[in-house]
Amino acid sequence: MKVLLLKDAKEDDCGQDPYIRELGLYGLEATLIPVLSFEFLSLSSFSEKLSHPEDYGGLIFTSPRAVEAAQLCLEKNNKTEVWERSLKEKWNAKSVYVVGNATASLVSKIGLDTEGETCGNAEKLAEYICSRIAMESVTVYQTIPHPGIQGNLNSYYSQQGVPASITFFSPSGLTYSLKHIQELSGDSIDQIKGPRHSKQNCLQLELLRKDCTDAATMFAAIGPTTARALAAQGLPVSCTAETPTPQALATGIRKALQPHGCC
Repeated sequence: MKVLLLKDAKEDDCGQDPYIRELGLYGLEATLIPVLSFEFLSLSSFSEKLSHPEDYGGLIFTSPRAVEAAQLCLEKNNKTEVWERSLKEKWNAKSVYVVGNATASLVSKIGLDTEGETCGNAEKLAEYICSRIAMESVTVYQTIPHPGIQGNLNSYYSQQGVPASITFFSPSGLTYSLKHIQELSGDSIDQIKGPRHSKQNCLQLELLRKDCTDAATMFAAIGPTTARALAAQGLPVSCTAETPTPQALATGIRKALQPHGCC
């Protein structure tokens, strides 16, 4: 069964995107299509703040892009040496919070110890830290539509047909891709099923999935914020990953694609 993930590919130490691997364990053929690009902002301001850990109680990295911004600051401003010599140790004496394991992995590569990655999403992490420190935010990147989004989606639908499920990884990814998906999916958009089905609907769902060309698409979200964005568009969410990890998403999609209440 084919599933579509609207994200860019990230190879792990095994040389494969972990989402493709985890979904493959359940017999699901996943394709990744990037829908977002990123522009870095305010790097000079961010670099200055990184140079003065004494002014802050800690760091919060909200995404892998935020870590990439930190790396750019160190490289472009010739601060790698001073980072290794003193700044890294000073920041490690404070709390360094991250949203998710992917971000934690990147932060560890610049030598910082992290906490909070097991919270699962930004809302739970905020609850975890909001009473501990006063916060100052720096916006270091903005999202824009990936230049190849329409062409890549057109190619996928023409070659693979309508996927059994589509996973969105951010509200902005939904914003930039939904119109194209609606145009390409045609009538199958009207057949979107929620997570529960009557026995009659289950039978219909099974019949639909035996023919990819008439398959009913289910929508999945990587977390609650993205799920709410889908709901705001009037689209039922069949699956929200319990945590933003390949394992949790694969488990959720597999469960959502199984007919409920059948037999």
